[in-house]
Amino acid sequence: MKREDIRVAILRIEGTNCEQESFDAFRRLGTRPEFVHLKQLLNIDCDKNERRSLFDFQCIMIPGGFSAGDYVRAGAIFAARMKSRLLGELKEYVKQEYPILGVCNGFQVLIETGLLPGTDEIISEHPRACLMTNDSNRFECRPTYLRHDNRGKCIFTRKIRKGEIRLIPSAHAEGKLVFSPEDKDILRRMEENDQIVFRYVNPDGELAGYPWNPNGSVDNIAGICNHIGNVFGMMPHPERVFYRFQHPDWTRKLTDNLYGDGKDIFEAVINYIEQKF
Repeated sequence: MKREDIRVAILRIEGTNCEQESFDAFRRLGTRPEFVHLKQLLNIDCDKNERRSLFDFQCIMIPGGFSAGDYVRAGAIFAARMKSRLLGELKEYVKQEYPILGVCNGFQVLIETGLLPGTDEIISEHPRACLMTNDSNRFECRPTYLRHDNRGKCIFTRKIRKGEIRLIPSAHAEGKLVFSPEDKDILRRMEENDQIVFRYVNPDGELAGYPWNPNGSVDNIAGICNHIGNVFGMMPHPERVFYRFQHPDWTRKLTDNLYGDGKDIFEAVINYIEQKF
């Protein structure tokens, strides 16, 4: 598939606020992103010519923000609306190996829908994990170092070497990943399935507590994918470091490289779509 024909849906409802940066990341790489309100997929309160289907797009991105005010739980209302009418379509979309990316609030939505962790099924009936309030009990906005621990399963990080450290900023109040008590061996299964993608580390690449892990997430996990590798959620924001000058240390570490640590995530999924479809 040609890059200029790739359509990406930047999905939003009331409260999302990172859609422009997400749109720009895909547009800079030559694709055709489009802002899509959830009502357009649900065929509610929109004209016929505004209606969209998931299959109109080769990639879906759910951006950050505070969808529906993060009432109930972060991402819960967004997820409930999606599952209410799009459950079958979502299952088929993932089954056909189309990619879905969720960043920050988008990660929370993917957890609440049951698309993640996705260790052995496309979508679970009930959430099998949760992104809880940070251990600090406050909103954490800071640069975070991420170690890439994936062995190749995740289609979004295939341009990043295993063990490589990337600096990608975090900005969230509910980012502590925990799993259902019934899933006592879920971490083992995720390791076996190569589903753990990023972990929070210190500048030396070592697992560390606060502030390097800004939320207290279990096993320092910052990003995971499903067992197929085409659904990926992460708390830090790669769209905010698309260019090198967006890094907080860019004047101290001058380089000829124009691009920042987040760009490869978008580039990788576009490469996947070009080859797959």
